[in-house]
Amino acid sequence: MALNVVSNFAANVAHRNLTVADSKATSSLAKLSAGTRVVNAKDDAAAMAIGSRLSTEVAGLKQASVNAGQAVSMLQIADGAMARVQDILVRMKTLAVQAGSGQLSGVERGMLDTEYQNLLSEVDRIAADTEFNGNQLVNGDQAVTGANSNFDVGAGVVNISARGFTLSTHSPGTASGNLSFNTTAQSFTFAVGGSNFTGAIDSSAYTGSGASATMTTGTQVQLTNSGSDASMSLTLNLSFDGSANKANNALTLTESNSAAFTFKVGTGATANDAISVSIDGIKATALGINGTDVTSTSNADAASTAISNAIDTLNETRANVGASQNRLEFAQANLATATENTEAARSSLIDLDVAAEMTRFTSQQILVQAGVSMMAQANQMPQNLLRLFN
Repeated sequence: MALNVVSNFAANVAHRNLTVADSKATSSLAKLSAGTRVVNAKDDAAAMAIGSRLSTEVAGLKQASVNAGQAVSMLQIADGAMARVQDILVRMKTLAVQAGSGQLSGVERGMLDTEYQNLLSEVDRIAADTEFNGNQLVNGDQAVTGANSNFDVGAGVVNISARGFTLSTHSPGTASGNLSFNTTAQSFTFAVGGSNFTGAIDSSAYTGSGASATMTTGTQVQLTNSGSDASMSLTLNLSFDGSANKANNALTLTESNSAAFTFKVGTGATANDAISVSIDGIKATALGINGTDVTSTSNADAASTAISNAIDTLNETRANVGASQNRLEFAQANLATATENTEAARSSLIDLDVAAEMTRFTSQQILVQAGVSMMAQANQMPQNLLRLFN
């Protein structure tokens, strides 16, 4: 090759190799700082796509495990309430057997019945007061039906639910009432059994003002009555128009002796990704002891028989809850294993082998340093040719 000062071939070669080494060193540095071997899709397009799906799966599995854990806790609360009711039933059985004996007078049986009736009321109180995150667990279920176009999804009312209403002395029962809306007070009223349950939409639920005001999605309105523990809940969305007049709607409350819950324990939307649990109610009516007393020997004997049956019913209910708890715990254990193995699969695709990458980075770093040095040497070569002109 001829010696010339116009084209510095050596410097061009050194520059090209320096650029390649610097790019590789920069890539290694990015991977080391991120802890992953796939920083950009160009690093490994297939691994990036598969790894992203596996990362999503891992996140879903972890949440499903949390769901299963909370479901177990929820059932533990229900079982705890049942255990206390069982203790009450044992005491009521003792009172019934005592009152059924002939050595007691009517006055003494009346004293026993005072405690008996208080314990009976406590059974209903525990049933109504046992809840998890606003869901009543052992008080059965109360469904609401009958809303027409004034209070349906199209009108902005996403859901109407009821809890704690006494529908009948016998379980399950039904009751009908009317739901209305007052545009001036921005309040709902549900009239049932001679009582009114009311609740107003909070002003903060609206975005904007005047004719342009819109409802915030997910707004909750609680309808209550000062003389009752019962309540009705309405969930509204942005389709609800608070300025429109709405005709009264007849609603029917239907009671069930059990409450059903579905727990998401998978990442899909099939039946295999959920576990459904039904918890029977433990109110006095559900247990068959409502209206019993121990004021006479015959009544005490009848109460004793009813309580024995109630204990059998309660034990069966507890057994079902316990079986569901065990199932959920096994599901949670399986989720933990699946999460671990899925994470390992994702790791083999995405995670960086730090030792190997550090070796590559060191090698490229040396090449960069050598390239810089050779660039300096190559740039000096034309200077040496200038001596020929002296």
